[in-house]
Amino acid sequence: MIVVNRSVATTLQPNSMSSRPAFTTISLALTLALLTPSRAQVNLPALGDSVSEQVSVGAERRLGEQVMREIRRDPDYLDDPVLLEYVQSIWRPLVAAARARGDIGVELDARFDWEAFLVRDRSVNAFALPGGFIGVHLGLIAITGSRDELAAVLAHELSHLTQRHIARSIVNQQRQSLVGLAALIVGIIAASRSSSADATNAVVTGGQAAMVQGMLNFSRDMEREADRVGFAVLEGAGFAPSGMAQMFEKLEGASRLNDSLNYPYLRTHPLTIERIGEARLRLGPGVQATPAAGSLMHELMRARARVLMDPRVETRRRLQAADPGQAGSASERIAAAATTAMASLRLRDLDRARAGADRAIQLLRELPPDPAAERQLALLQAEVLLEVGQPSRAAAALESLAADSSRPLQLLRGQIALAAGAAEPMRRSAEDLQTRVAQNPGDATAWLIVSQLWQRLGQPLRALRAEAESRAAIGDISGAIDRLRAGQRMARGSSRADFVESSVIDTRVRELEAQRRELAAALRG
Repeated sequence: MIVVNRSVATTLQPNSMSSRPAFTTISLALTLALLTPSRAQVNLPALGDSVSEQVSVGAERRLGEQVMREIRRDPDYLDDPVLLEYVQSIWRPLVAAARARGDIGVELDARFDWEAFLVRDRSVNAFALPGGFIGVHLGLIAITGSRDELAAVLAHELSHLTQRHIARSIVNQQRQSLVGLAALIVGIIAASRSSSADATNAVVTGGQAAMVQGMLNFSRDMEREADRVGFAVLEGAGFAPSGMAQMFEKLEGASRLNDSLNYPYLRTHPLTIERIGEARLRLGPGVQATPAAGSLMHELMRARARVLMDPRVETRRRLQAADPGQAGSASERIAAAATTAMASLRLRDLDRARAGADRAIQLLRELPPDPAAERQLALLQAEVLLEVGQPSRAAAALESLAADSSRPLQLLRGQIALAAGAAEPMRRSAEDLQTRVAQNPGDATAWLIVSQLWQRLGQPLRALRAEAESRAAIGDISGAIDRLRAGQRMARGSSRADFVESSVIDTRVRELEAQRRELAAALRG
């Protein structure tokens, strides 16, 4: 399988599936850091000089990077290459549209990262972080009826970033006591390192925690601004503008019920009659926000999100049994078969997983050609065949995608090559992935597979360096330095060590040690 967990955290939810204190810790530390005045000047007239002077774009970016270093180490940060690729296929056109509109200035574009990432959580939520990062809960993907509805939420969150609402919110709260905040942050950091959820909850109770949480929520004016700008971005990116009204109406229906804390998005982004009415009016006279028919591709991604968002055995058994029968549409039957395959795969019911993948492909052949869906089912079939111990057949399932050099394909080919054990495919995959990480050095999953490939190919020094880079990519700087120092010792003890690789390792040790000193200094400051 090509699902790799790393780290993300979410806000504390008392009755949620699991208690996750880390993200609250990050948010509070983020607040304190942003409250520190900065000398940098940014020409953002729409925001006012006070925001530019007190919270520079560079400060936001540095803070966002610190936050993400913590997030990537959390167990609920999910790097599922297939689902992430789909979210990014929606996110990137939105960012491009925001650039074209002028919402993203030159400095903001240069300093912010514009990265969307996944959170393994069944609640309906999405959130913006400083520095251009957007977190998307799998529960949100699972309830969207179309690509346009998901794009509407991402466009709204993107607009919080382009309008610098985080910085503006914090500047508005400049009167808060830094000493009180610092004491609260220290307590929450200590509690979050504990295995006791009760200890964490005890720390965050009281007026101070409520005060800080209030600073993290956006005002109604900012919500309306994000709606307005997000609507224009959504339309400019080529998505159906009705997606925003449809999503609002879906959330409005959910807000009428007791959501059992499954809709935190409604609490941080409260829907008002005014906002819903404005979303409908933006469509123009006579245009109804009728739900668009979801594509088969979106149905397959929803199915994947449903399987991945809740790891409980009983949930996956229920999904494994999903079958609309002949009463369902062709798309529903294909998505149900794929759901059975994915749930069975994670339950280690490999025979049923294989049968589900085969059925999905058979049903798809009865429909007009759909290259996107065909690609996804080929990936699913290869995943299943790899897990049942048939790497050669898994490779054959991907033959029609030989020209596809996308991230999901490259990672899966690397895993298939490792399982098959043949030298030439492993070397080819190692070189392909080495090119990928050279262009995307923050890809921890790719680095990890590269490390495994080089180890199997008898290149232990390269393997150690790749493992170190994987640790660095998720923010474990000390772990990365330890791996690199092991590489230095190996190089000194061998007369046949790769001189180029040794030199790279020496350079990286110096760079990471400098980075660690900078981080320590920032924490002391």
